[in-house]
Amino acid sequence: MNAAPASLALDERQRAMLAEMGVRVWAPLADAPPTPSPEPAFVARAAQPVQVPVPTPLVHAAPAVTGRTPARSRPEGVDVMDWAALRGAVAGCQACKLCEGRTKTVFGVGDERADWLIVGEAPGEHEDLQGEPFVGQAGKLLDNMLKALGLDRQHKVFIANVLKCRPPGNRTPSEDELMACRPYLLKQIEMIKPRLIVALGGSAAKTLLQQTDVKVGELRGQIFDAQGIPLVVTYHPSYLLRSPMEKAKAWEDLCFMRRTMRSLKEQTSIRPDS
Repeated sequence: MNAAPASLALDERQRAMLAEMGVRVWAPLADAPPTPSPEPAFVARAAQPVQVPVPTPLVHAAPAVTGRTPARSRPEGVDVMDWAALRGAVAGCQACKLCEGRTKTVFGVGDERADWLIVGEAPGEHEDLQGEPFVGQAGKLLDNMLKALGLDRQHKVFIANVLKCRPPGNRTPSEDELMACRPYLLKQIEMIKPRLIVALGGSAAKTLLQQTDVKVGELRGQIFDAQGIPLVVTYHPSYLLRSPMEKAKAWEDLCFMRRTMRSLKEQTSIRPDS
């Protein structure tokens, strides 16, 4: 396991969070002064001030797709709904066949005026039963990642998935399913107006950037534009649980997110309610 980068001073809370994530933190010996070491190229590049407006996405428009099965029954007027209407629309949605096997829809949870919008892929078994995103082991890891940033899921953070219903066996969502649910996510973005969107994993990045071929490792450490909002990409917590050696990279991404948010707050006006 690689050591956590030195781009952020770590207090005891952050060290505890890193330990929970499985990221080893090296500290200098007590009887010897620390020897400065050059920052990795990733950190040096990411530390540059973030410019607004942000770079354009890799693809400006959704690619043409043929042969899709038309949406079966999605409520009309999603683009003009308020929060209550949108929640009701999601709860009764039958736009794809996932509605046939769900226990509960998973709308999302958190601050409706959040600075941070965290977008995952789809509900799993626990989320389907409870109707809340990220409540299993991946949710515990996500909570620890948020704590490392000084955040929690109720204050200045909103957590949602692209899909609001669980795919059978937690399989990867199909293109049709992602597109069927996309209008709900776009409306959530419009109403929340977050400062920064964090896409967790390939399905979230593909849906928000409207790309058909996404490799998370190639998108990390960059800023994209999603519906006019800066967006960054990192690994999904479920992937990190399967591939613990990648947790050090996830810590790098958290450092990058923190610097990005700081720059965005410096370059944009402060909200009246913040």
